[in-house]
This record gives sequence, structure tokens and C-alpha cells, in this order.
Amino acid sequence: MIDTPPPLSLSARYGSRYRWLLLFSVMVGVMASIMSSTIVNVAIPGMSHHFSLGQERAQWVSSGFMVAMTVSMLTTPWLLARYGYRSTYVGTMVLLLAGGISGGLANHFPLVLAARVAEGLAAGVVQPIPAIIILRAFEPHEQGRASGIFGMGVVLAPAVGPSIGGVLVDLFGWRSIFFMVVPFCVASIWLAYKFVPVTAPGGVTAARSGALDWGGLALGTVGTLCLLNGLVQLRGDTPLQAAALLAGAGAAFGAFIAWQRRVAAAGGTPLMNLALFHHRQFAMGSVVAFIYGTALFGSTYLLPVYMQVGLHLSASHVGTILLPAGLVLAFTIAGVGRLADRHPTWLLVCIGLALLAASFALMLVLQLDSAIWLLAVFAVIGRVGLGFILPSLNLGSMRPLEKPLIPQGASAINFLRMLGGAAGVSLCAIVLEWRLAAHGDSLANTATSTARLAAFDEVFMLLAGLCALAICAAWQLREKREP
Repeated sequence: MIDTPPPLSLSARYGSRYRWLLLFSVMVGVMASIMSSTIVNVAIPGMSHHFSLGQERAQWVSSGFMVAMTVSMLTTPWLLARYGYRSTYVGTMVLLLAGGISGGLANHFPLVLAARVAEGLAAGVVQPIPAIIILRAFEPHEQGRASGIFGMGVVLAPAVGPSIGGVLVDLFGWRSIFFMVVPFCVASIWLAYKFVPVTAPGGVTAARSGALDWGGLALGTVGTLCLLNGLVQLRGDTPLQAAALLAGAGAAFGAFIAWQRRVAAAGGTPLMNLALFHHRQFAMGSVVAFIYGTALFGSTYLLPVYMQVGLHLSASHVGTILLPAGLVLAFTIAGVGRLADRHPTWLLVCIGLALLAASFALMLVLQLDSAIWLLAVFAVIGRVGLGFILPSLNLGSMRPLEKPLIPQGASAINFLRMLGGAAGVSLCAIVLEWRLAAHGDSLANTATSTARLAAFDEVFMLLAGLCALAICAAWQLREKREP
């Protein structure tokens, strides 16, 4: 029996295929949000030239989006309970659409930055919704297949988006990147009014009572801002400022946890329900999600830098090498999704982490005269590993949760994954600069040497070690047998 049946009119009109139409409808919007997060990097050089920006100000285009997306994920359960699926989803798509249009038309950098923050807020709210729908609208034996099909569509967006974005920038300039989300947003709004129910999670009528936990939201925002800025400052020459920001992040997150307990004790609705972490599988899944986010986003930063700075490959070569890996990832997710319906999810996550660790460790084999195809093969191995992890981790972490906790679980695990990702980029950059200095080199040096490759190899080994550490947590995703 489906846990949350859609409204009778929609169910009667579309029959058993309704849940797939619902999943496809939200998949279009999530693809738009992910594309807006990854494709803007192609436009930063042109945008920097147009507005005469320095590197630090230009970086805020990406950082502002990241902070807004990370924090807004925590508001998804409250928005769904208060306004229902359709109003929440359509609202995020309208906000993403407005951000795309206003960013493309803006003539001042603050307006571009505001547009990026608006897009980040929309992307953060919408991304936990599909996991909630999969766990509540699909039977257990269908959830893996649904996760795989959804993951395949979503991964194709960042795989082909930058390639298309590069062509658009060359033909029409940096503004075209913002307008790229417009057709996706329009299509998703149309699909929402056809297939997305107006109910809240659980099939109940959306309740207009209950206030958002603004105190928790403020503390989470301050903690995230301090963490990201502190990690960025570590890369500069201001260690005291970096230490102060990181200490502020620790204090803010500590206060956030205390505030969540206080709100729950008072009978309110906390932004993050700490009862989630009483479930061993969810707690271990959250650890895996954080470490996995660190390794994934860190490698996304490190691989292109390694290819261009370490191996002196052109940007076109980098795109050519990484595109097949992205396509392999998409099809792997679809296949592994079916496996997740028949095999333990903890085993699939462990296999994926082992493959990801192996792909990082294999980078040590490469030398200056190594064949390019070896690099492509190692990248594909890593993406196959990601394909094992993506559809399995959410299912393994959230299946043990009580049904009312699923929306909170989806937003919390996405928040921790993005927080790990934000930390991963800075971690790789900091360690890389440290190891380059230890080998007597720097990124400013145009000459390639074995010493530089040794510095990159040490960072890849760090990522491999993080994946090995995540395997220890993934092992705890096993369901305990009843005595």
C-alpha cells in the first residue's frame, strides 16, 4: 500500500504510472537547480572582465550560491508541512526563474550576486523533495529503481551542462548562462500544476500554523558563513582571522544544537530534529554523507586543476576526458538503483567508496609521459564508485526512520553533504598549497615537474584516506538482526 496517496483526481486520472510522472516533474526542477549551481563557473571569467572584478569578489558568485543553498535545505520540511508539495515546489521554481532572468539582465554586480543568492535559496529547498517523494510514494521494492532513474537524470545535468555552457558563452556571452535555466523552470511549473499534489508529506492537508525556527536558521547561517570564510582565509596570509572565523563557526553550530534541543523541549518544531540521530543507521549515514561530500566536491575542484596545472592539458582536453566519466556515472546510477531493490544498501555504498578510493590512489601511477587514456580510465572508475553510492546512501540511511521524520531526514542529510562539500573544496586547496610549498613549488610556477606531481599525489592520497574512513561508517548502515 502506498504510504501517501496523491489526491484522488490525480490518482484516478493517471493510475499506477502517476508516481513516475510525479517523480519526473520534480526531476526537471532539480536538474535546473543543479545546472544553475555548476554551469556558472564557465561564466566567471567573462563576468569578472565585464564588471572589472578581482578574484575574491568574483568568487562570491559561487560562494553566495553555496551558502544560500546549504542553509535553505533545512527549511524544506517546514515549507512542505505549511504550504504543501505544489506550492513549495512552484515557489522555488518561480524564485529560480526570477534569479535566472534578473541575473542575465543585471548591469551591476550586486544585482548579479543577489540573483545568485536567490537561485541558491531555490536550489536548496527543492533538492530534498525527490528523496521524500521516493520514500513515501513508492513501494520498498521500487525505491531503488526510482532513485536510480532520478539520479541518472540529475547527474546528466552537471555532466553536459558545462560543455553546453562553454558554447553559449562563446556565442552569446556570460549572460546566456543565467537564461539557460528559464526553459527548465517554465516546464517544471507546468508539470507541477499537472502532477504535483497540493498535500503535505503524509497526504494530509497543509497546515497554516506553526512558525519557522528563525533562531535555528540564523545560527545555521552564521555557522556556515563562518566555516566557509574561515576555510578561505586559511588559504591566505591571515591565520588569526581564519582561526577566529573557524572558532565562530564552532560556537555557532554548538549554539545551533543547543537551540534545537530547546525548541523541541518546548514543543516547537526545530529546524533539524535531533531525534533523527538516535537511529544508528541514519547517524552513520550522515557521517558517510559528510565525508562523501568532502571527497566528491574536493575531487571536482582538484581533478581539473591537476590536469591543467600538473599535466599541462588544455581546457578542451579536460572537458573531453571528464565528459565520458559523467555519462558513465549517469548510466551506473540507473543500474545500481535496481540493485538497491535486491541487495543490502550498505554493501553497495561500501563498494562505491572502495572504487572511489581506488580511483584516487591510482592517480599516483600517472607520470608526465603517461597516456591520456589512463587518466580517463581512472576518472571513470571514480564515477562508477559514485554511481554505487548516490542511489544507495539515502535509502540505507532513511529507510529505518518513522514516516513523519522522513522530510527532516532528507533535508538534514543533504545539509550535511553540502556542508562537507563546501569544506572539501577549501581542504583540497589548502593541502595542495601546503604540499606544493613543501616541495618548493607553487601554482604560479608555469613549469611542470615531478615535485609538483608529488604534491598532487599527496592530496589524492588524502581523498583516498577519507573514502576509506567513510567505509568504516558505511559498514554501520547494516540492519541489526532481531535476536
